[in-house]
Amino acid sequence: MFMGQFNHTIDPKNRLFLPARFREELGDSFVITAGLDGCLYICPRSDFEEFAKKLAELPFTAETRQFQRFFMQNAAECEQDKQGRFIIPTILKELAGIKKEIVFVGVISKIELWSKERFENAAPGESVEDIAEKMSTQFGLRF
Repeated sequence: MFMGQFNHTIDPKNRLFLPARFREELGDSFVITAGLDGCLYICPRSDFEEFAKKLAELPFTAETRQFQRFFMQNAAECEQDKQGRFIIPTILKELAGIKKEIVFVGVISKIELWSKERFENAAPGESVEDIAEKMSTQFGLRF
């Protein structure tokens, strides 16, 4: 399970250090792709393959094809080196608005990778309290 928030910087060669807490669970090879809300998603290769399999089982509609395309066209397999660094593809770096400072956020089964500026300026939407109330009512989720 991924959790926590870590701030890092990207070097001139587009390399990032994975937070030590995430390295082992991700393994040597993992997938990075476009995420929702303006971030990127990083997940173990096996989890991404499972997600892709579910995408392939969706009905063949224009909406489904657009959703499949969004995740698959931007997906890239990455490998971390012995120091825990990986190279972020330029297209994904630009898509997420990443310049120098980044934020890793562990979110259960995936890691969100944000530009620090975008993370700090993300539209708040509903309050967490209101969302918690809905989750409790709709799904019985309690903490």
